[in-house]
Amino acid sequence: MRKHPRKLQSKLESDEQKIVRSTGIVEDDIAAFKNIYHESGDLATREFWFHNKKGTVLYLEAMIDTDLLEQTFFIPLSEEKFDDRYSIEDLIVSTDWKKGSNLTKESTMLTRGFAAILLEGEPNIIYVSVGLFFDRSIDEPSNEKIVRGSHEGLIESLYVNLNILRRRAQSKELTVKKTKVGSKLQRETAILYMNDIADPEIVNTIKTRIDAIDSDLVVSPGFVGEYIQDNAYTPFPQILYTERPDRIISHLLEGRVVIIMDGSPTALIAPVSAFAFFQSPDDYNVHFILGSFYRLIRFLSLTLAVTLPALYISIVAFNYEILPNPLILPIKNSLANIPYPPLIEALIMEFTIELIREAGVRLPSPIGQTIGIVGGLVIGEAVVSAGLVSNMMIIVVALTAIASFVIPSPEMNSVVRVLRFPFMFLASIFGILGVTLASMLLLIHLCKLTSFGKPYLSPISPFDLKDTKDTIIRMPVWFLNTRPSSIHPQKLKQQGYSWWWRKNGKDK
Repeated sequence: MRKHPRKLQSKLESDEQKIVRSTGIVEDDIAAFKNIYHESGDLATREFWFHNKKGTVLYLEAMIDTDLLEQTFFIPLSEEKFDDRYSIEDLIVSTDWKKGSNLTKESTMLTRGFAAILLEGEPNIIYVSVGLFFDRSIDEPSNEKIVRGSHEGLIESLYVNLNILRRRAQSKELTVKKTKVGSKLQRETAILYMNDIADPEIVNTIKTRIDAIDSDLVVSPGFVGEYIQDNAYTPFPQILYTERPDRIISHLLEGRVVIIMDGSPTALIAPVSAFAFFQSPDDYNVHFILGSFYRLIRFLSLTLAVTLPALYISIVAFNYEILPNPLILPIKNSLANIPYPPLIEALIMEFTIELIREAGVRLPSPIGQTIGIVGGLVIGEAVVSAGLVSNMMIIVVALTAIASFVIPSPEMNSVVRVLRFPFMFLASIFGILGVTLASMLLLIHLCKLTSFGKPYLSPISPFDLKDTKDTIIRMPVWFLNTRPSSIHPQKLKQQGYSWWWRKNGKDK
């Protein structure tokens, strides 16, 4: 229900009355801080004197580096003698400090590693950054392994990640817009784009959607992705998630926008097409023929992972006449003692595989590997010996599981794992016709999807021959002269003709 303007105005006035401002009286301001932090036990104070005035440094013990606080403030205070011409700001040996008087708003700075310096008679409080931070090493992401190329990955620190991307881009056109997401517990978020390439309309759309997020806490980039994506009721990812800096830079140079958040190593890239989820940095680190072959293998794996169990069910239950004669007898003997229809058989094995996969992910690595091997060998052999599942179904499910692992994107991999179930149900009802119907519905759904207003299946639908150079196959790098036109970059051309020396058969 929409609030009445008067009620809204009264609410704003009451919120304004709740704002606590510093008074210049140290004891009162300390009491205000303690009240804001509910008398928290890790809120510490340390007194000092400056110009015969009493002062106090207020901080959260777990959030500051005490040695840095000494070097930044207390050592200069003890070593130098300042006359009345100097203010307390002259003592601070740091460039990262701020002043303010709004305790309600600025009290959260203590949680970000700032120490508050209060001086008797001074209405403004000085906040100096002396935070203690622990960053892990910049290792390769475990879910985006490659054979050749950079093995560097993002970490949980926003400023370290910006440093990594700045070092790689080294361009004045790389623009960073910072914002805070979350109304109660705020997370610093950065929106990155190339100012001379990215479409301003896309940039503004992403900024508007992020600013519209009204939630007490945004836990992870996955939350942001759900809030800002075009279509909420589809399992298909409309934003590309990655932890690889090289991948981020390549998408920035194509005109896309990147979102990174403090506390998470995952970056969000938008807008993207469905083909981006089947591309890997390895495609560009090998010869284009090999890169195209790997990519074709992935699309073949997608087809097998989605349709193979459904095709097996439809052939065994309905359309067995399409089998070659040498195969009919082995399959019939394999199914002779199975007491239920092929759909139930497939569901038993698929759910078993999903259980083993989830157990392997959640358990520690050595135990997870053991569970996978034991589950695959022991359980598979046991269910066949007990007559619960046929040998052919074991082969089909194993091929399906292997095919799904080939897809490089974990988000698309999860979608493929779910998609095979509606395919199996339709195949058990209509046979081959059911698989065809499911495929048609899937294609119609994909054609309707968009990523920030851009077609999800571009450049195939709508078809654009120029943009197909780097989709299902990868053409040679000297052919990739233009950026994807579907995302409307400001500069369509990204490189010139680099093989001019072949024209005359010799170098110039």
